[in-house]
Amino acid sequence: MTDRLAAAQTALNAGRRDEAIEHLIAAVTENPVRPGPVYRNLAAQLYAAGRFAEGEAFAGLGLKQQPRDYDLLNTRGVLLRKLKRQADAVPVLEQAVKLQPKSLPAQQNLGNVLLDLGNGARAEAIFSKLVRLTPRNAEFQRQLGRSLLKQGRVEPALMRFRQAVSLQRDHIDAWLDIAGTLAEEFRGAEAEEALDKAIAANPGNARLLEAKSMTLRRLGSPERADAFLQSLLASNPDAAWLHHQLSASLADRDRDLANQHLETAVRLDPQRLEYATALIEGYERNRKGDEGANIEKAYQLAKRLLPRKIEFNDAANKIVWETFGRVCDFDRQDQVGDFRSLGRGWAANNRHTALMKQMPKVRDDEDRLELIEQHRIWGRQVEEAAARRPVKRGPPRPADGKIRLGFMSSDLRLHPVGYFALPLFEHIDHERFEVFCYSYYTGGEADAVQRFITSKVSGYRWSPTITAGDAAQQIADDQLDILIELGGSTHMNKPEVLAYRPARLQASWLGYPHSIGLDTVDYFVCDPYIAPTDPRMLIEAPLMLPNAWYPLSPSSFRDEPAVQVEAPIARNGYATFGTANQPYKYTRENLKAWARIMAGCPGSHFLFIRPEGSSSSFRENLRQAFEAEGVSGERIEFEAVRGAHLPHYNRIDISLDTFPQTGGTTTCESMWMGAPCVSLKGPAPYERLSYSVLSSVGLTDLCADTVDGYVEAAVGLGNDPARIAALRATLRTRMRASPLGQVTDWAAGFYDAVERAVRGA
Repeated sequence: MTDRLAAAQTALNAGRRDEAIEHLIAAVTENPVRPGPVYRNLAAQLYAAGRFAEGEAFAGLGLKQQPRDYDLLNTRGVLLRKLKRQADAVPVLEQAVKLQPKSLPAQQNLGNVLLDLGNGARAEAIFSKLVRLTPRNAEFQRQLGRSLLKQGRVEPALMRFRQAVSLQRDHIDAWLDIAGTLAEEFRGAEAEEALDKAIAANPGNARLLEAKSMTLRRLGSPERADAFLQSLLASNPDAAWLHHQLSASLADRDRDLANQHLETAVRLDPQRLEYATALIEGYERNRKGDEGANIEKAYQLAKRLLPRKIEFNDAANKIVWETFGRVCDFDRQDQVGDFRSLGRGWAANNRHTALMKQMPKVRDDEDRLELIEQHRIWGRQVEEAAARRPVKRGPPRPADGKIRLGFMSSDLRLHPVGYFALPLFEHIDHERFEVFCYSYYTGGEADAVQRFITSKVSGYRWSPTITAGDAAQQIADDQLDILIELGGSTHMNKPEVLAYRPARLQASWLGYPHSIGLDTVDYFVCDPYIAPTDPRMLIEAPLMLPNAWYPLSPSSFRDEPAVQVEAPIARNGYATFGTANQPYKYTRENLKAWARIMAGCPGSHFLFIRPEGSSSSFRENLRQAFEAEGVSGERIEFEAVRGAHLPHYNRIDISLDTFPQTGGTTTCESMWMGAPCVSLKGPAPYERLSYSVLSSVGLTDLCADTVDGYVEAAVGLGNDPARIAALRATLRTRMRASPLGQVTDWAAGFYDAVERAVRGA
C-alpha cells in the first residue's frame, strides 16, 4: 500500500472523509493503474460527499483500467442517475447485470432508472424477477407496484403496495404510495383511511403526518388540514415540515404569515432544498409592502441555491428559473436548464403554469412546435387520468331551443379577464342562451364584478376547494352545449377539468393565448388577426370572431385617468419609450432591439412601469443590458408601481411591445392612455395579440414582420413629434369607434359565432 493510500485509510478511520478523498484522488492521479478497490473506494466516498460528477468521472477512469468490475459499473450507474443522466446509466447498469446476472443490486438500480425514464414495462420485467427471487422483499414489491402504476394499472399496483406494507409495517414509502395513488384517483376517503392506518402502525412519523395534511388540502378540505396541523404545532414547535405545511395552507390568505413559517422551516432545516425553494416562491409572490424588495430577497436566495442545481427537481427548476426571469438575469436562467428539457420536465410533472413562461423563449418554428408538443405531453397525461374516472351523464335535458353556454374561469372578477369578458354578461342574448359560470377563486369575498356577473347569468358556481373531477361532474350535471375556458393555467384555474369533457363542445379563449394541450378542446376562439396562418400553431380548430378578439368595456376603460394633452416629447425635448409588460416576456433580443431604437432617437429615455422597479438587481440588469448596446444607463427610468400604473403612461410617448410574446392588456391600456404601441408580429397566437389591437384601430404600420422592421417603425415614430401628438389626441376616440369599442355589436358577434359552432356540430 502506497503512502497516499495509507493516508487515505487513516483519514477514513478518523472520519475525515474530505481528506481521504484528496489522498485517493492524488493516488490515482499519480498512477492511474490502480486496482479496482481503489477506484471503488474513491467513487463511493465522492458519492457519500455529494460530489457526483467527480465520482462518475473517476468511476469511468477506473473502468478503463478494470472494464469488468461489477461493483464499479454499478456505482457508476448510480452516480449517473444522481446526475440525472438516466439514459447514460442504462447501458452501464445493463453491462453490470450481464457480468453478474444473479447479483441483485445492479438489477434493482437498473429498474429504478427505467422507472425514472417512464419505462414501466421494462421495469416491471426486472422487478417481477426480483420479487420471484425474494418474495418477502418489501421494497421489490413496492417497485413492482410503481412499475405497474407507470402503465396505468392502478389496482394491481395498489395490491403490490399493500403487499409491501404487510411485509414491512414501517415501510413508509409504500404507505405513501398507497395514499398518493388513491388520492390521484380521487378516492379521498380511502386515501385518508390508508394514512390513518399508516400513522397507527408508525405513531408520530413526520412523513405520514405531513402526507395527511397534504391529502386533506388536495382533496378539498383545507379547514380540516389547517385544524390537523394546528393540533400538532404545540407538541412539535420545532418540526420544520409542520411550518412548511402551515405556510402552504396560509399562502393564499396571508402571504406574510406564510413566509414567516417558511423562514422558520428553513432555519430549522437549512439543507432541505424544498423549504428553501418554497421560501423563494413565497418572497417572489408577496405583493405586500415593497414588492421589489420581496423579489430581491427571492433573487438573492435563488443565487445562493444555484450551485446545488444538481439536486433540483422540476418544482425547484421552475421556482428558481422564474425568479431569475423576474429580474432579467438571463445568464442564470440558462444555467438552470434549456428550453426543451425544462419544458418537457414541467409538462411531464403536471406544471402547466410554467409553460406560459416558455412562450417568450421561442426563437423559430422548431421551438414553436416544440412548445406545442410540451403542451401535448401535459395534455396526454391528464386525459389518461380523466379517462379512468369519467363523469356521469344524465338523461338529455328537455329541448327548449336555447343553447346552454358555460364560462369557466377563476378570473371573472376585478381582473383583466373579467374586464374584457364583461360585455358578454352585459349583453346576454337570453332569447338564445342560458349562461353559466364556474369559478375556483380562493381569494375571499366576491367583488363588484363577480357580483354583477352573478346577477346576469343563470348560474354562478363558485367552488373554491372543489377537486378537478368534482368540478367536471358539476359542469356535466348542468348539461352544457358548449364550455369556454377563460383562465388557462393562471393561479386558481383548472384547465385539467376540460380533460373530462364535461360539455359536448369545449373551447378556450382570452386567458391563455396558446393551445392548452388537450384533444378534448375543440376550438380556440380567435379573430382574423390572431388566427395563425400556419395551422400547425394550433391544436384546436379556430372559432372565428368577426373582427376583434376582445372588446373594451366602458366600465373598465373609463375617462379617468385622463390623457395629458401635451405629449412628453413636447415637454421634455426627447422621446420617452416604455413598457408595463411583465419581465418574464423580456428577452436578450428584445432588449437589444429597444436599445437600437433608443440609439436611433437621440436623447430618448425608456421608462419601465413595473413593481420590480424597486429591486436593485432588476434595475442593474436592465441598465447593463442597455449599456452593452451603447445606451447610457442614466437614460433608463423606473416607476415601481402595481395597480395604479395607468397615470404613468402620461410620461410615455410610445409603448414598445415585448416579443415574441406580445402584450395584450398592456397594449390596450397604453393606447387608451394615448401612448401608441409598436409591435412585432409572429406566427403563433401569442405573437399576434397586439397585431389584432393595432389592426382594429387602423395602425398596422406600427406592427412589423421583422426585428429590423420593428426598429424602423419605432425609430420613425420616435422622430415624428407631430404624429405622436396627433395620436395622443385621437387614440381614445379611435379605439371607441373601432370594433374594440363597439361592445354591443362585439357581444352579438361572439354569440353568433358560438351558435354557429353549436348548431353546426
